[in-house]
Amino acid sequence: MRAAFGAKDIEPEYVEVGPRWRCGDIALRPVTNPAEASWVAQTLGDLQVPDLRVARPLRASDGRWVVGGWAAFRFVEGRPEPRYDEIVSASLRLHHAIGDLPVPRFLAARADVFALADRVAAGTDEAPLNPALGGRLFDVLAGGRQPLRTRPQIVHGDLFGTVLFAGAAAPGIVDFTPYHRPPEWAAAVVVVDALAWGGADPGILRRWAHLPDWSQALLHALLFRLAVHALHPHSTEQSLRGLERAAHRITTL
Repeated sequence: MRAAFGAKDIEPEYVEVGPRWRCGDIALRPVTNPAEASWVAQTLGDLQVPDLRVARPLRASDGRWVVGGWAAFRFVEGRPEPRYDEIVSASLRLHHAIGDLPVPRFLAARADVFALADRVAAGTDEAPLNPALGGRLFDVLAGGRQPLRTRPQIVHGDLFGTVLFAGAAAPGIVDFTPYHRPPEWAAAVVVVDALAWGGADPGILRRWAHLPDWSQALLHALLFRLAVHALHPHSTEQSLRGLERAAHRITTL
């Protein structure tokens, strides 16, 4: 597999974020959905965003984006840092640049926990949510849910912990997890994650309150994370505490 991407003679080094393996200036990551991985490669390959470093995909020697369940990108230096306002800002720049991307066909066929949780949070699907792992709080909060008024588009819905920083360099984007939601929703997911698990100060809620439909975007993002937590087989009551803290701060804003 390494040979297919020109990294045969380079000893791989595990890099935590991704997860992926580094072979010199080549990053390799396993993929479970070849159609999605090929779409991500094509999207990132053409992407030009001001003040963002984007991991450029690499084709294999035979022209494929995916070989044997692996994809390759140029390695992007950096590590995650708790610079959450910068991540929100990067999210908005990213989504402004890709506002006209067509919705890929594979998106409607996704059946993983995250795709199901997305549909449950939006109110377009139902699933049994474990009450002790977020389902009970989901039911309480869902009563205040209203349809998002902002225009949906393709967005990256998992930026928390995946944006890389290297000093004063521009933030680095090394992957793309597509959803069909408004860009304010994607920004709100970053904020919910930062409040729940990143130690962000509550002021981050007010600093982005100028975004359209912000209160509902936050609620939808919170419902999404609660649905993921209630459906995911590795969730624990301890990890739910962070979402409960985030819910308290959002509902008392």
